[in-house]
Amino acid sequence: MTPTYQQTIKQPASVSGVGLHTGKKVTVTFNPAPGNHGIKFQRIDLPDSPIIPADIDLVTTVERGTTLEKNGAKVATVEHLMAALFGLQIDNALVTLDGVEIPILDGSSLPFIEAIEAAGIQEQTEERETFDLRQPISFVDKELGVEMLAMPSDRYRITAMIDYKSPILGQQHASLERVSDFKKEFSEARTFCFLHELELLLDAGLIKGGDLNNAIVVVDKQVSEEEVSRLATIFNKPDIKVVDEGILNNVKLRHINEPARHKLLDIVGDLALVGLPFNAQIIATRPGHKSNIEFGKKIKAYIKKARLQEDAPDYDPNQAPVFDAQQIEKLLPHRYPFLMLDKIISVSDKEVVGVKNVTFNEEFFKGHFPGNPVMPGVLIIEALAQTGGILVLREFPDPENYDTYFLKIDKAKFKNKVVPGDTLLLKMELVSPVRRGIVEMRGSAYVGNKIVAEAEMMAKVAKRS
Repeated sequence: MTPTYQQTIKQPASVSGVGLHTGKKVTVTFNPAPGNHGIKFQRIDLPDSPIIPADIDLVTTVERGTTLEKNGAKVATVEHLMAALFGLQIDNALVTLDGVEIPILDGSSLPFIEAIEAAGIQEQTEERETFDLRQPISFVDKELGVEMLAMPSDRYRITAMIDYKSPILGQQHASLERVSDFKKEFSEARTFCFLHELELLLDAGLIKGGDLNNAIVVVDKQVSEEEVSRLATIFNKPDIKVVDEGILNNVKLRHINEPARHKLLDIVGDLALVGLPFNAQIIATRPGHKSNIEFGKKIKAYIKKARLQEDAPDYDPNQAPVFDAQQIEKLLPHRYPFLMLDKIISVSDKEVVGVKNVTFNEEFFKGHFPGNPVMPGVLIIEALAQTGGILVLREFPDPENYDTYFLKIDKAKFKNKVVPGDTLLLKMELVSPVRRGIVEMRGSAYVGNKIVAEAEMMAKVAKRS
């Protein structure tokens, strides 16, 4: 398959408007970002300008929009902007804003798309990774009547169906067959609400930025002249009336099924927070932000688990090792019982894989959970570190004169037990080039294709005095 490459914006592009719920003016600026940066938001109006990654795990509220929060810094109503970035296949951007809420503009993604296209799109040198779904993933909310299903597919496709039991809207559906169709077919679809919802939101002090130009208002009940007059006063629109189709005359429909198209737009924006493009056929019935996010979290968890299994090293015990135990002793200063490596089965400029055969007669089993032998997690980390040491020290002509010392262990996680009889596969990857003897590596330990531990480590290689 011909590789596709990541993209960013060529030059900064800004859009200004008011937030739908806060009513406050906000300027959003799309800025270029390097490869593998991803999409991140930056609140430049707050002290230290905190950054909030566009990560579905950071979603805190989904009431009338999707809000991200990290360390107390929030960015609200991100879905239309995220849909625009995804629809244009922008992988990397730093989105700065001087307020809490993304401006609503006309209630669609189109203004964002137009701003980005005017600035230009830049292809980058890094390849874009796309995950292929291998099994169905489903989400059901019986109370809300929501059903969402993702099935394996050769591309990203979505079908959205809505049914609010409304004689005005009826049943509607919309389908996106290719991401490249998003701009033309879906980006201009605006948000919608029912008149009774509008009244409740007004009474709750929300939609302070609503001006009836950024939403389709569906009138699903008889409306008195007093109600129409109240809306006209609030929104300063003296000519408000209900047209025959049951829609306020504030806007003209851009598509006969514009509400269904907008629900699909919301799915695109919310699922973009998964953080990795994936190929799947998605079918959604009565979707909303809450269900989109819960569904997206299931997809992200599945992708993470599948990628870890994919990353598990292949091990053929019949294959001759790159370094056997005697050769390892010439590279590392450790000796039994603290030497945690039996052999190295692969090594490259950036990655090394070692093997530790865990046996019942290990010294640490004598005192670590007698009667329930479990390899200590700290020793798994040590085994990973020794594996990483091989990658670095093999480059030295006199490795016996150097030692490696831990500087930092970060994001250590222990996912499964390691017990006697297990064969521990230890993979270490360089995160960045070695500089001034400082080594940053990412470690993953496996038993079979099941990950048992992972961590990020920093060490210093120093010559013995």
